[in-house]
Amino acid sequence: MSDPFALDDEPQPRPTAVAPPSYPYLDGLNPEQQEAVLATEGPVLVLAGAGTGKTRVLTARLAYILESGRAQPWQVLAVTFTNKAAQEMQERVASLVGPAARSAWLGTFHSIGVRILRAHGEAVGLKSNFTVLDEDDQIRLIKQIMSEGNVDPKRWPPAGVLREIQSWKDKGLTPAQVPEADDPDKRLIPLYRQYQERLQILNAADFGDLLLLCLQLFTANPDVLAQYQERFRYLLVDEYQDTNVAQYLWLRLLAQKSANLCCVGDDDQSIYSWRGAEIDNILRFEHDFPGAKVIRLERNYRSGEHILGAASGLIARNAGRLGKTLRVGREGGKHQAAKVEIMGLWNGEEEARQIADRMVVLKKEGLSYSEMAVLVRAGFQTREFEERFITIGLPYRVVGGPRFYERQEIRDALAYLRVVAQPDDSLAFERIVNTPRRGLGDSTLQTIHKLARSLGKSLLAASVVLVETDEIKPRARASLKALLDNFQRWSSLIGGIAPADLAQQILEESGYIAHWKADTAPDAPGRVENLKELYSAIEPFENLTTFLEHVSLVMDNNAGADTDKVTLMTLHGAKGLEFDAVFLPGWEEGLFPHPRAMDDRGDRGLEEERRLAYVGITRARKLAVISYAGERRIFNQWAHPSPSRFIDELPEAHIENRGMKGLDVGQRFTETGAGWGQRFASRQTAPQGFVVRSDAGFAEGDRVFHEKFGYGRVLDVDGTRLDILFDKAGAKKVVDSFVRKA
Repeated sequence: MSDPFALDDEPQPRPTAVAPPSYPYLDGLNPEQQEAVLATEGPVLVLAGAGTGKTRVLTARLAYILESGRAQPWQVLAVTFTNKAAQEMQERVASLVGPAARSAWLGTFHSIGVRILRAHGEAVGLKSNFTVLDEDDQIRLIKQIMSEGNVDPKRWPPAGVLREIQSWKDKGLTPAQVPEADDPDKRLIPLYRQYQERLQILNAADFGDLLLLCLQLFTANPDVLAQYQERFRYLLVDEYQDTNVAQYLWLRLLAQKSANLCCVGDDDQSIYSWRGAEIDNILRFEHDFPGAKVIRLERNYRSGEHILGAASGLIARNAGRLGKTLRVGREGGKHQAAKVEIMGLWNGEEEARQIADRMVVLKKEGLSYSEMAVLVRAGFQTREFEERFITIGLPYRVVGGPRFYERQEIRDALAYLRVVAQPDDSLAFERIVNTPRRGLGDSTLQTIHKLARSLGKSLLAASVVLVETDEIKPRARASLKALLDNFQRWSSLIGGIAPADLAQQILEESGYIAHWKADTAPDAPGRVENLKELYSAIEPFENLTTFLEHVSLVMDNNAGADTDKVTLMTLHGAKGLEFDAVFLPGWEEGLFPHPRAMDDRGDRGLEEERRLAYVGITRARKLAVISYAGERRIFNQWAHPSPSRFIDELPEAHIENRGMKGLDVGQRFTETGAGWGQRFASRQTAPQGFVVRSDAGFAEGDRVFHEKFGYGRVLDVDGTRLDILFDKAGAKKVVDSFVRKA
């Protein structure tokens, strides 16, 4: 049997298109952009680097195909990754060639898949009015199937089962096609099969089915496939580097007849493998589509020459890439921007302070806050910046997620702390009484509420009464009593141990940390990181009450309607955006590259992290500032990280070192090409200044002064950390840069 996904080996002859002068939207394009627009016949891969005018090329290409008469609007398929992008492209093309352009098939993979299945769903067991289930419905369905089969949800979390099923669908695999090696316990494939059978009974599909069922439709019904191959004379695909295997197979099938497939993307910006994107789709394009033409868009109209030089030098270290070098698209003006700055700072708090102060200066120089961004590798990094921005009244917005203290896991943790500090806080008690699950359901909570109202007491006080009676079932009563005993014990520790240590003990003994560690959701590790960062936030405060008051003020702040705000977001969320000034903090080993990204993928994971660094740098138009800290409190533990290896990989000609004394990034190690970590490990003594030891001027027994804690005496010196016994504040650990000799 022939391979249904195979393409003819013989490349199709392609006429050379010459643009007549009647297409004004071609006039402003550079030669490479024009070539990408006019090369309409046969497979074409447009490698569009950051800021090279990709959207303009896509729009012009689609307009040219329609206006030149090569196809009618309904004979063109254009696929984007968001509905917003599809709508914008349709509007732009309509403005160029008229309203007829709205008849083109423009949309996301899923929206076009729905459209095809509505017309031909019967062939794969769906009626035309089938339902597309959202994630909540999918989870409920999986739970039902697992319950009927007596599958232990603790060992097989329903959300994890669903993610495994979706990953198989992203690879274009039906239950019968999943390799047995992918299911060593022989539990998931049967669940996948039952899940698909149940979906058919419900006349429903999930998002993964919208392409998987199309693949089944096309391979089992050659006449239907031929109909769409004949219809779509030209296919355009945006963000091709982000496609998964199922999307790739779907495109190959549709492009078999005309072979007029144009894929636009950038292999250097492939950063979503964790959600199924397959970089090999774009890397092997020429192999998969014989005779393909590759056009490189390398003229960048966004960034300065040093920003481009630094980014290009960094990404050149990747072996798995097709290769291109960005260069300035036009001379003069903003494109003669300053070099990329490398800034070494004592610690994370100082990093946030310096960046915030720099933003205030830029604002005074005429740059709006909305043109500034802080791009972090991990979500927990936003906390120190949020605290600093609020302290100085700098307006900001967190894009892609809530502010630190508004995140679900942080709100839950704060609820625990509120009950410990103030047992009558019934709102906090209600939030966490069954979080994580303790068998205290709605009926138990209703009983507690009823008694609290009749006694005129708080929920916790009512619970204390209830556990001595038979009002609630024995199992729930025992669970509630254990929780109350914990709260009583935790409350007794107030004043006896540091607030941060108490918070850690509460969240661990309550099972809340374990709850998120056991969760298989992709964002669960990030939630654990955020909870550990909470300990660092509490550490400077003398007690829980003052910390909780601080949080209340933080939550109440920044609620104004001011639209001129600094953007705070992750590097993953920043793809496709641009700002005049971009700050890239936390470039340190152990944080960026992130070890979790490399644990299972080795060199491929490292290369994706380097692509993420490339994306970060190329978001900047005029100013890019990379920073790292010599000391950072991560998850309530002090670390003395080395600067990220990516810093060592930046070309010296395009960077400017602005390190502090003791953090000299100017002493670059280039003799052997070893990174910072190797350099430091190879020395017999500590590198001069990077981690300041006793030669910084502080020694055991020194009398010192701290602006917050007052006078004290040094008990011990450990790197840049000093153990100090303060006269009034007691024993504290502080960074030496925050004290002076008394």
